[in-house]
Amino acid sequence: MSLARTRSIALVGVAGHLVEVEADLSQGVPGLSLIGLPDTALSEARDRVRAAVVNSRARWPNRRMTINLSPASLPKRGSGFDLALALCVLAADDQLDPAAVAELVVLGELGLDGRVRGVRGVLPAVLAAVDRGAERVVVPAANAAEAALVPGARVLGVSSLAEALRVLRGEQPVPDIEEPSRGPEPAPVLDLADVAGQLDARYAVEIAAAGGHHLLMYGPPGVGKTMLAERLPGILPPLTPEESLAVTAVHSVAGALPQGSPLLTRAPLLAPHHTATVASIVGGGSGVPRPGAASLAHHGVLLLDEAPEFASGVLDALRQPLESGSITLSRAQGSVRYPAQFQLVLAANPCPCGLASTSDQCRCPPQQQRRYVGRLSGPLLDRIDLAVGVGQPTRVDLADGRKGESSAVVAARVALARQRASGRWRDTPWSCNAQVPGPELRGATWRLPAVDIDPAHEAFGRGRISARGVDRVLRLAWTLADLAGKDRPGRPEVLTALHLRTSAQLPGLAA
Repeated sequence: MSLARTRSIALVGVAGHLVEVEADLSQGVPGLSLIGLPDTALSEARDRVRAAVVNSRARWPNRRMTINLSPASLPKRGSGFDLALALCVLAADDQLDPAAVAELVVLGELGLDGRVRGVRGVLPAVLAAVDRGAERVVVPAANAAEAALVPGARVLGVSSLAEALRVLRGEQPVPDIEEPSRGPEPAPVLDLADVAGQLDARYAVEIAAAGGHHLLMYGPPGVGKTMLAERLPGILPPLTPEESLAVTAVHSVAGALPQGSPLLTRAPLLAPHHTATVASIVGGGSGVPRPGAASLAHHGVLLLDEAPEFASGVLDALRQPLESGSITLSRAQGSVRYPAQFQLVLAANPCPCGLASTSDQCRCPPQQQRRYVGRLSGPLLDRIDLAVGVGQPTRVDLADGRKGESSAVVAARVALARQRASGRWRDTPWSCNAQVPGPELRGATWRLPAVDIDPAHEAFGRGRISARGVDRVLRLAWTLADLAGKDRPGRPEVLTALHLRTSAQLPGLAA
């Protein structure tokens, strides 16, 4: 037989598309033509595949070969098609039963000696394959544990082309999936008990965790803003199985999965340096844009420490994903969408020297102060749910033995509040209060009595908050009710939410 077929997956962002690989052998001048919109890396597969086949002691067909990747209109990128091309060519040359490869989905890069190297994006690729009815997938042995996370997938992990041929010919049993090599021990969860004092800021962090809210903390250097922000992931609930797969898929596409950890179960924390570019935060790069820090923080926390030091363009680039929970990057070759449903935490000093709010030692001119905090634009701050000022701890706070509640105690309260919220929104697309749109909260089902919501409306009428701010006050009020064990928020929760949103203002910004 001179025709054989198998399948592979082309990734566009984290979305996988099934690709049919067809190989036809005919009479004519020996050579290999690869068609179907391959990129440069895929076009170079001709030489890699030929060397791998020869060095695996298989016969390279001395015939005219045409390999088609269908659908032809879908761009195919990367070296992950190598193994599929090799198996398809050998099946077309009757060195392998064509029926043995026809129903497979094959992923893997080939070395010149026939080794099968790991590739990025195996998890979303296998998810896409199973969603389209494919069960048997062949992947590099280095990615087998990652592929086996997908329910319903029958995974064959191979370390070489020769091993794949022996297994598919029935000469060798299907190898067991090896446990991933043990990587470095995960960093211990940072404990809130390490933070001295700062009761108001600790409460704000707890509220942010309970409702998934965005948080701004400002105050002088060294008072614990960064410590508090770094401990936020430690009080968040563990990721659900669906969230774990979604987070792991993004990290897999980015090639950022920790060694020995095929599945991420803890909310990620991303804290880029203030010199980060727009592309490193929201994603970008030549060719297919890669996910940035905002997408890698999906279902986790994105911490921008020293927030006013970031370029204003970087900060404003976050405005759209804060609302939509995703990032769409458009290039000449097409658009890529990455999930970006994260909690944003901003930590800021009140001025370049950091002393404006604590003493008369600040020497920053008012114009410089305004320019400094002005990098945090009004539209960005309007998307922040709660802001809190963090002052210097007292001598009593710093005394030995005076520790606040541990992360475990706070996490238990957060978990209960999240359970109440998830039970309330179980028949909706949302899982926590920060995700619920304003029209839903103002609708007939969840609308609060006018006497309870009047403080927010009065603040709107006076220009203290925007219409978006009213919605965020309502979300905060529901979270406060969940933490207090109430079925619905009342006027006290609305007043507290309004205070948390409006009382703390950076110098130079209007109230």
